[in-house]
Amino acid sequence: MKWNRVSKQPAVRPGKFNGGPGLSVRFVVPVLCAAMLCACGSDLPQGEDSGRGETSSMSIFEVTGYQKISPEQAKKIMDENEDCIILDVRSDEEYAEQRIANAMLIPDFEIAERAETDLSDKDALILVYCRRGYRSATAAHTLIDLGYTQVYDFGGIEDWPYETLN
Repeated sequence: MKWNRVSKQPAVRPGKFNGGPGLSVRFVVPVLCAAMLCACGSDLPQGEDSGRGETSSMSIFEVTGYQKISPEQAKKIMDENEDCIILDVRSDEEYAEQRIANAMLIPDFEIAERAETDLSDKDALILVYCRRGYRSATAAHTLIDLGYTQVYDFGGIEDWPYETLN
């Protein structure tokens, strides 16, 4: 154990749970962050009376328009909705190498510029994928920011267990 030369007390490191100044920062900040995250959900318009004796039960999907789904869920949506848009946000080279049938290519870095013209219906059902899932999440959030209302991100083609085109 180290000793403080001036006070002749055992030396303590700030930030440990020993009553030092680190206690307030390392304990209080995470607790406050958790409290703020819990409070964020309370502003959602759930359970409001519509005036007809009904209450709404809006989910986070209905509020944001974005939802992460599995490849299995995406396949089911594709099979049940012929008019859904399958959006590949990878590069031209990746698209040429392997893709899901009927997929439209708009590389992730072009979404903001091309969405308005290539995806004219903002209420269309859009299923977004990339190679591993990062670019599809980013592109899906960009589409939501542009006003698209039904955006489903099903991750990457690497996780797609169904048939693809080469």
